[in-house]
Amino acid sequence: MPTARETLLDAALAALAHRPWSAVRMADLAVAARVSRQTLYNEFGSKEGLARALACREADTYLQGVRRLLAAPAPPGRNLVVVAEWIVTRAASRPVLRALLTGAWDERLPAPRPARPGARPAAVPAQRRADEGPPAPGELVAATVACAEEQWAVGCELAVRLALSQVVAPTIPSLEGWRADGQCAEPDSWSPITPTMTRLIEMSLSVETTSPRKIIP
Repeated sequence: MPTARETLLDAALAALAHRPWSAVRMADLAVAARVSRQTLYNEFGSKEGLARALACREADTYLQGVRRLLAAPAPPGRNLVVVAEWIVTRAASRPVLRALLTGAWDERLPAPRPARPGARPAAVPAQRRADEGPPAPGELVAATVACAEEQWAVGCELAVRLALSQVVAPTIPSLEGWRADGQCAEPDSWSPITPTMTRLIEMSLSVETTSPRKIIP
């Protein structure tokens, strides 16, 4: 059964689908989650604390998904392609995750910052962690790469950066992909990773290197 904290975070995420963060009211979230306003403030401290917790959960859930996909019983190259596809499709449907991955926090989203220095520590351990602030895009990329085994780290980083290139600038359909009414025709598959990207990922895995692994600048 979901905890009050999880229910409140779900309510906040659902509210963002209909209104900008500035219009989301804490009282409405408490009603939607069927908890008292006091419970809401006990968990998060403030609306800013709630924003930090929302971003923290998005990052945690994302990394859990990456680990699950990389652990699948399949060739590593295929798993990396699946991870890249999953990142693009998930970021497309989850604006908070997309902002975490790209650093592009638009006016509709919360822009969580670390708690003020010297602020009283939150009573809830999970909130104390969230109050440290969300990871920067580069930190989230590094955490993603760390989910892969050492020998697949370079390929994993390439897969992630190829995926992020699609998140930031999705491929524009060719002229043949547009209907006569000016709308984009639905492709046979919404898979965003092209065969060229797949070949790049597989090629990176086939190249042996003895150089120390570094994050690509």
